[in-house]
Amino acid sequence: MELPIVTDTKPQVIDLEAGKVYVWCTCGLTEKGALCDGKHKGSGLKSLVFEVEESGTKYLCQCKKTKNAPYCDGSHNNL
Repeated sequence: MELPIVTDTKPQVIDLEAGKVYVWCTCGLTEKGALCDGKHKGSGLKSLVFEVEESGTKYLCQCKKTKNAPYCDGSHNNL
């Protein structure tokens, strides 16, 4: 299996809180949408830890092709 796996071809729309630390899935094996659940262990990939500066609705990439990780940049439109 080649990683990363496209989890979905649209972003996960999620409300995130300012000052809170989140972990974005980079491998696509997660069962938690765009957020990491640890399934990458042994894959050679590392999750992306990020902190949100401003609370609100965010669009997290699930295709793993974004150039603005963890946020969706529309790269899924080219799949």
